[in-house]
Amino acid sequence: MRIESEIRDYYDQGREAGRLRDGPGLLEQIRTRELLTRLLPPAPAVVLDVGGGPGAYAVWLAERGYTVDLLDPVPRHIEEARTASSSSAAAADPLRSATVGDARDLPVADASVDAVLMLGPLYHLTEAGDRALSLREAHRVLRPGGVLLAVGISRFASTIDGIGASYLASEEFAQIVAEDVATGHHRNPDNVPGWFTTAYFHRPEELVAEVAAAGFDADGPFAIEGPSGAAAAMAELLDGGAAQERALAAIRRIEREPSLLGASAHLMVLGRAD
Repeated sequence: MRIESEIRDYYDQGREAGRLRDGPGLLEQIRTRELLTRLLPPAPAVVLDVGGGPGAYAVWLAERGYTVDLLDPVPRHIEEARTASSSSAAAADPLRSATVGDARDLPVADASVDAVLMLGPLYHLTEAGDRALSLREAHRVLRPGGVLLAVGISRFASTIDGIGASYLASEEFAQIVAEDVATGHHRNPDNVPGWFTTAYFHRPEELVAEVAAAGFDADGPFAIEGPSGAAAAMAELLDGGAAQERALAAIRRIEREPSLLGASAHLMVLGRAD
């Protein structure tokens, strides 16, 4: 498996396990779960979570009756996913497997799964050829009629974060943002906290085109967080009650509005296999 050293180092620090519990990550989690509920086939469908990290979505789906196999290139994530799966809340419905693996070479038989999740690989495979290979692999392992749910980071995510979190006070970050917009290739050579790691940021139409080029009937993208995902005030609305539902309803209303798609930090595309 090939993973760029700075990406491995970034995740070896344990950054991912708690990322979705509060702030912008909590909105990402709530909305991603909402879209998975809407777009996945019903349980007990077989789901392959490729690049599934510490299992935030894989364990949640297993608890809901899905048969879930998780692959990730970071050994720490596999250990964290296994621990999460064996916890008291999830032990009754554990993951079927959690294995170190590569999105470009899936250790899975042809036409053997009902759904593939790629909620991270497409932004850490920075070369177009590697992304295309991973998407073709997803198509290979899906049964006819199976679904792919693929996520990319918006080309403009760092611009929006730079404004919302005041990172643009730094000339170095301003240069990173300019490069992101120009090329899609995000780098954080000094590993400054909060500035993410090596990644590729998609234009909305580009993400759809990549999924379609792999042989899928592509639909989307769907904005996951919407244009206010990085706003500090958003956390106040995620109260689990009426305010949260009003906020989510507002995001749903514009989740496919073309003029606003690029303002969402994360975008999801649905691909259906023939």
